[in-house]
Amino acid sequence: MISEVYQNYRVIENPEITLEANPDDLTTEKINDLAVSQINRLSIGIQSFFEDDLQSMNRAHSAEEAKKCLEEATAQFDNITIDLIYGIPNMSLEKWDENLQMAFNFGVNHISSYALTVEPKTALDSFIKKGTYPPIDENLALQHFNHLITETEKKGFIHYEISNFGKQDYFSKHNTSYWQGKSYLGIGPSAHSFNGKERSWNVANNTKYIQAIQQSKLPSTLETLSEKDRFNEYVMTGLRTIWGISLDKIENDFGVSYKKHLQKSSEKFLQQGLLTMASCHTERSRSVLKATQKGKFLIDGIASDLFMI
Repeated sequence: MISEVYQNYRVIENPEITLEANPDDLTTEKINDLAVSQINRLSIGIQSFFEDDLQSMNRAHSAEEAKKCLEEATAQFDNITIDLIYGIPNMSLEKWDENLQMAFNFGVNHISSYALTVEPKTALDSFIKKGTYPPIDENLALQHFNHLITETEKKGFIHYEISNFGKQDYFSKHNTSYWQGKSYLGIGPSAHSFNGKERSWNVANNTKYIQAIQQSKLPSTLETLSEKDRFNEYVMTGLRTIWGISLDKIENDFGVSYKKHLQKSSEKFLQQGLLTMASCHTERSRSVLKATQKGKFLIDGIASDLFMI
């Protein structure tokens, strides 16, 4: 697949080529094979280093597999990101801290961390409804989130997106492109593409995808984003990052009315200390709207209140 990309597209020097996998996928043999391939970044779904947490989330790998996988992967790869889940009921702050310290001890340079959410019709959803597992506690999740920010900062990580923490030069180029509204091409079943104004997604069914490709057809659905859609997406993604929302960009791309709407709708959040208006020393962005430490945990709700309806 990688060689096909090189044959058909102009590729930058030293591109970021990431493979995403779970610890049970990454055997010693697999890691050794990947180390001599063109893949130069691994994204590993650790979630937790504790057995009871993994079992409650119905994960296929064990805590021992998580540690063994990271031990072998970090010996071969410099650029590794891991996923960690916080806000797990019964997870004390001390236990969450142990998770973080283990990650730091392995020397990973990027961490993606998300609050536990309960999806309908999952085993966890069933356990909570039956009363055999405690419900999600938002106050606990907030404690974990604040501790995550404090501890990663101590270790030299930059909190560059709400759920992402990377050391200098280790930000995810792939995900950063999403957040900055850049174009991207998705290849394969269920893959999404975006060209700045249109988003498309391929059929998720493998068989239907293959059959269509064999007939030289691309089985995808196309959506054209309206001006409001593009504004709302910029607000949503911009507020999640350290780059914030540029008011100059809003005026240049969408017009004065959108800028005035944003200024008015953000007033209450500025007064509450959830957002801040910062000056940015670039010619393009003199004023930038960003989330404060207090506002980061509530950012999705804040962003939706700033949308143009």
